[in-house]
Amino acid sequence: MQTTLAALAANNKKGLIPFITAGDPDPELTVPLMHALVAGGADILELGVPFSDPMAEGPVIQRACERALKFNVSLHDVLGYVRVFRQTNTHTPVVLMGYANPLERMGVDVFISAAKEAGIDGTIVVDYPPEECEEFAHKMRLNGMDPIFLLAPTSTEERIKQVAEVGGGFAYCVSLKGVTGSANIDIAEVTKRIEAIRKHVKLPIGVGFGIRDAATAKAVAQVADAVVIGSRIIQELENTPREHAVAAVQTFISGIRKALDE
Repeated sequence: MQTTLAALAANNKKGLIPFITAGDPDPELTVPLMHALVAGGADILELGVPFSDPMAEGPVIQRACERALKFNVSLHDVLGYVRVFRQTNTHTPVVLMGYANPLERMGVDVFISAAKEAGIDGTIVVDYPPEECEEFAHKMRLNGMDPIFLLAPTSTEERIKQVAEVGGGFAYCVSLKGVTGSANIDIAEVTKRIEAIRKHVKLPIGVGFGIRDAATAKAVAQVADAVVIGSRIIQELENTPREHAVAAVQTFISGIRKALDE
């Protein structure tokens, strides 16, 4: 993953990391949506594992989780989608984003082995604080995968140092206080936050939570190495008939890619 972001930086380009919830709006669309995001210009894919209590997510992604769970989409299913995606795309990094409960239920060692076999490149486990999962991070790295951690506007310098120690792939800078998709981004605040993170973290920095359009993505990309977009894509899926969903998402992400490259 760092190789992907380093190659982009060498070409003076910024990373585009779109998020979708696996199984939403329909399990049959997950793999086609992954391919559409890549065709639209995504550099890394973030695939949400449906969970009944996604505490970091705003109402949009909560609804996506509820829809996926109605199809009984499990962590096993999500790994299966990635296996299918890998049959024709072996190069685009895929990051799973989710919560500790499904992972712990599967068993950490079983999950790491299955994730490696499926072709996962990294994980964001929202409720795994870096101070308490050094063993998990170590096992992930031993298996060639990156443990990615969130840094909130309220994260202390100590927490930033901890992420610098155990994190991999990229550091995920949360752009605002609150849940995903909840407010407008203050670019000046994000800039200050990234400067504070870069004092300790040598990883590339991706910024997410609240990036809703091309203009905001472009502004954030001036100070970050990558932008993460999730809730806005889920809204696109909610507002588009099923038969047009894949094309609509590709068109939307193509517009973001164009803005980042201008």
